[in-house]
Amino acid sequence: MGRVTTAETAAGTEASPELREEYAELVDEVARHQVAYHQKDRPLITDAEYDQLVHRLRKIEAEHPELASADSPTQQVGGAPSEAFAPVDHLRRMYSLEDLFSPSELRTWYDRAVASLEKQRPGEQPRWLLELKIDGLAISLLYRHGELVRAATRGDGTTGEDVTHNVRTIGDIPHRLSGTNHPEELEVRGEIFMPSEAFEAFNQTLIDAGKTPLANPRNAAAGSIRQKDPAKTAQRPLSMFVHGLGARSGLEPTSQHDAYETLAAWGLPVSPYTAIVDTFDEIQDYLDSYEQKRHDLLHDIDGVVIKVDDFAQQRSLGHTSRVPRWAAAYKYAPEEVTTRLLDIREHVGRTGRVTPYAVLKKVKVAGSEVQRATLHNQEVVKAKGVLIGDDVMIRKAGDVIPEVLGPVLPSREGREDELQEYIFPETCPACETQLAPGKAGDVDYRCPNAESCPAQLSERVAHIGSRGALDIESLGYEAALALTNPGLRRPAAEELIDREATQASGTPVTLGSEGLSAQIPVLRTEANLFDLSPADVKDVYVWREVRQAGEPTGKWAPSLYFWTKPQWDRDGSVKKPSEPTANTLQLFEELYKAKAQPLWRVLVALSIRHVGPTASRALSSAYGSMEKIRAADEQELAGIDGVGPVIAASIREWFRVDWHCRLVEQWAAAGVRMEDEVDEDTPRTLEGVTVVVTGSLKGYSRDESKEAIITRGGRAAGSVSKKTDFVVAGANAGTKLAKAEQFGLPVLDEEQFNDLLNNGPEKWKRADD
Repeated sequence: MGRVTTAETAAGTEASPELREEYAELVDEVARHQVAYHQKDRPLITDAEYDQLVHRLRKIEAEHPELASADSPTQQVGGAPSEAFAPVDHLRRMYSLEDLFSPSELRTWYDRAVASLEKQRPGEQPRWLLELKIDGLAISLLYRHGELVRAATRGDGTTGEDVTHNVRTIGDIPHRLSGTNHPEELEVRGEIFMPSEAFEAFNQTLIDAGKTPLANPRNAAAGSIRQKDPAKTAQRPLSMFVHGLGARSGLEPTSQHDAYETLAAWGLPVSPYTAIVDTFDEIQDYLDSYEQKRHDLLHDIDGVVIKVDDFAQQRSLGHTSRVPRWAAAYKYAPEEVTTRLLDIREHVGRTGRVTPYAVLKKVKVAGSEVQRATLHNQEVVKAKGVLIGDDVMIRKAGDVIPEVLGPVLPSREGREDELQEYIFPETCPACETQLAPGKAGDVDYRCPNAESCPAQLSERVAHIGSRGALDIESLGYEAALALTNPGLRRPAAEELIDREATQASGTPVTLGSEGLSAQIPVLRTEANLFDLSPADVKDVYVWREVRQAGEPTGKWAPSLYFWTKPQWDRDGSVKKPSEPTANTLQLFEELYKAKAQPLWRVLVALSIRHVGPTASRALSSAYGSMEKIRAADEQELAGIDGVGPVIAASIREWFRVDWHCRLVEQWAAAGVRMEDEVDEDTPRTLEGVTVVVTGSLKGYSRDESKEAIITRGGRAAGSVSKKTDFVVAGANAGTKLAKAEQFGLPVLDEEQFNDLLNNGPEKWKRADD
């Protein structure tokens, strides 16, 4: 995505169309990475790259608050809870932490906290509790009278996932607290992790069994807690350390450190690495010490958490809408290691963008092995000066995909003949169509063969199944690839073996120079997705590497993807016929249910450029049907709050393409919902009214309050301005409430919000006048 660097406009000036386009793309991009990290436990970029995206997003919103929406990832803590587990509300909100990346940022934060405390509590100097930032999964444990009654993930901070049954399998976590005088109710916050040594041992058992090893300890912990079968969680070597308290009744320790001593006495696991210090220099010494020995600890870390220890002082400092002012996370600089750049290849994305990426000699960095790194575009490759065959420095901040910093120039000596300059392809690596810039001046090249390019089709089909679109279980990237391009990973003929013949003879038997004949993909266009049946995918096979004693052999064999392999008797008769796998049956059940998804999700699934959840909700609310959206002119679309000229132009351009129109028509013919049901019982009481909801409401989740406003014709805004009509303030309302009071806006509680929804704004406007 091209970043706008010339639009660093001062607050108060109108955002340019280019900046609006950048902002819309950023919102969708950051939201996608939040889902990948928090809900799917499959991060797509490094922590450092993600932090840069969020930093840019916050900068734009600070300079242009009119662009900020309720959908913005900056308005959320963590990620929305997964629908695979029952939602559960925390008794007290779980906050995120402000991230600090340099000693100067740490000093600024420290001085601000000390100055603020001095202003509110003159003469008091804070003591600081320091603890390692565990790279795991945040958890909240609820004890009543000493009994563990519930465990929940952080989710969006207000609502998490109920994972009680899985957490009960972790030996470190007591089902009943030891000792006496337990509180009537106690929320204990902590981090579940997989110890480093246990992770290595567990991965080795997977390799020995011929299974794919887990990516890193953080993903291992998160994935283990989200197992649907607690017995599988019980097989994982998980641990937990406590790092805080939530709601409590009957327990009032004076400090965080005192609380830890009490919790430890009750049998809860407390980190052995905490420290109490008094000065900034002591904080810095602690940071330096653990940065040097970060790989010699019980668990992976990505930094240090710094907290004011005294609870009364914490309360005085308070919170913003997202983070506490009394705590922050100092992130260590990303690690750097050297490895060999084996190749540079290209990835073709959903919109046709062709992105080079580095193929690396496998190397372990920050606790996990990596083999790929993004290179963004051909200009970045040139700027870094890397050659294929170079030894390169890579940097990694705790996730799976590292960043290539540049070549190790001294290692080139005597190896010049082995090195090769990277030449960006002139044609698409997936379909051989001539590449071209998306628009004049773009450094990113795109494949214009959107309809037939198999790589773009695979990405679009996977996007249809994603949580942000139609949310189709079992339609991930691997399934999309099997449907659209099953031969993509077809190895060379000499690497192919006939598995059955090999098993019978005991030695590898090749499939012949031709191997199996090339497959015709089941899907040549996503238009046919909802017309498929299990019978249509019966013969789809993919290529999998054969392993012996858990080790790869370099030989590949075909394997049915959607159906089971038939079993034969010795006389040649069928003992057990091939049948759809459980995942395949689930896929088709989910495809059927997806037809009834609301219109806004269908719009997202169509992969219209710039049209993400925010714009889709605005469009579906304004028009209610695909037919009306399709008929609207560009000016009319641009006038919709949440759409604007860039998105409006993209929509009109999309519907001018014949195959796009056929796609919509075929989905409609297959029964996909193209019109939202009008609830005649819901009055349009908020036409033209802008409402901002801040804090936690008892009767509404964040999405439910937004839907309640939108379905009544109102605008659910994410930021407060002078044009805001009403602000609804729930528990823990933050800076938005302060801003509403500053502007003299009407502020409603939840009961008054219900009255506004049911009866409209007249009563409150008269009261305000």
